[in-house]
Amino acid sequence: MAPTGIDAVDDQIKDVIQDLFQIQVATHNYAGPQTQQELVQLITQLAGSLSELSNNASTLPNLIPPEIVEYVDDGRNPDIYTREFVELVQKSNQYLKGKSEAFADFSSALAEEMVRAWPEMKTDVNNVLQDSGAEQSKGAETAIQTNGTTG
Repeated sequence: MAPTGIDAVDDQIKDVIQDLFQIQVATHNYAGPQTQQELVQLITQLAGSLSELSNNASTLPNLIPPEIVEYVDDGRNPDIYTREFVELVQKSNQYLKGKSEAFADFSSALAEEMVRAWPEMKTDVNNVLQDSGAEQSKGAETAIQTNGTTG
């Protein structure tokens, strides 16, 4: 049974390496026109191996993002790309954390002001805060506990 997928490509890469080695040996031992036909045959065999490798390799899934391939093709270090990507993600995470904290603070301030303005809605405000998973600030807790009066 012939290997499929990654195993077939692996075997074909080994064949290409073997073909290159044979060409190297034939070139080193080149003795003029009498060895020329052997060298032509080896180069033709290498071309066939490369063609077969290209056809089978194109069927494999590409797990490397194209941006990284372009980065490396431009002669740049992929480790730098990774570092820059991590820094960008950290910056984005910090921004989103700030937004999240701002919304939490706003939620607490809004709850505090609602209880201050409508003390009869204290239970409803508490229920909404609990259901939304919002944490109450100390000021909101004080205002809600004292039924709308600050202490």
